[in-house]
Amino acid sequence: MEQAMNFNRQLERLVTGVATQDGAGVSLVRVLTNDLQRRLDPFLMLDNFHSDKPEDYMAGFPDHPHRGFETVTYMLAGRMRHRDNAGNEGLLQAGGVQWMTAGSGLVHSELPEQEDGLMSGFQLWLNLASGDKMVAPSYRDLQAAEIPQVSPQPGVKVKVIAGTAFGTVGAMQRPHTEPLYLDIQLEAGQQLDLPIPATHNAFLYVFEGALDIGTDGRNAPAGRMAILSNSEQADGVSVKAQGNSRFLLIAGRPLNEPIAQWGPFVMNTREQVEQAIQDFRDGRI
Repeated sequence: MEQAMNFNRQLERLVTGVATQDGAGVSLVRVLTNDLQRRLDPFLMLDNFHSDKPEDYMAGFPDHPHRGFETVTYMLAGRMRHRDNAGNEGLLQAGGVQWMTAGSGLVHSELPEQEDGLMSGFQLWLNLASGDKMVAPSYRDLQAAEIPQVSPQPGVKVKVIAGTAFGTVGAMQRPHTEPLYLDIQLEAGQQLDLPIPATHNAFLYVFEGALDIGTDGRNAPAGRMAILSNSEQADGVSVKAQGNSRFLLIAGRPLNEPIAQWGPFVMNTREQVEQAIQDFRDGRI
């Protein structure tokens, strides 16, 4: 007999993001900050950019390096052009995802291809296991039509960017960290049981509406990250929409490895980071 699932993760902590600028002056909210990297291992950062003011985004992200992790950019609105020194180029458009494995190192740029209108989306940094940090870089553009969608019940829509949910295999599967990345829309009053591997750290980020989370129904309003509790017996969470709501569910298997970071380089030791800096200065990235 199949064992019943326990959707009993709770809302452990609500986090308010920090308004900041990055790149050449792009305004954004840093939702997952450095102090949460251990708690939310293997995730290193989550940024939310959302503005219809060109001065907030037009400067974009000129050439900059990365080593030792993956970047996942998900666009809700707007157009962004990617170019890198490995010869990759792609146009990221509304509903699409750019999945870049920096590995041993890449220099890339992300520049808007619009002069007005709304630019909205997310960039997630996903750590690589120590044995994968120096793999050859790779890059994949996923257009909106390539991302599977499923409606597990009336009033619910789920885009499966990575992992597997409700019997639907997502657009990306990654070893070791086994990320689950979902964009979920709930109509007002809808309740949904969301399976999440008990092995994974997990959080929700509400960007429209509000959610009641867990059996105690703690509320997470728009603009907040809800860190979910961990338990060996918890393989999911129950949520209920207060008004039409939309949120990200992001979960991953922790690596439980040392994190040494200097800006765009994330390695396991200080020596490795210093080597990355030197390699960049010497043109080896």
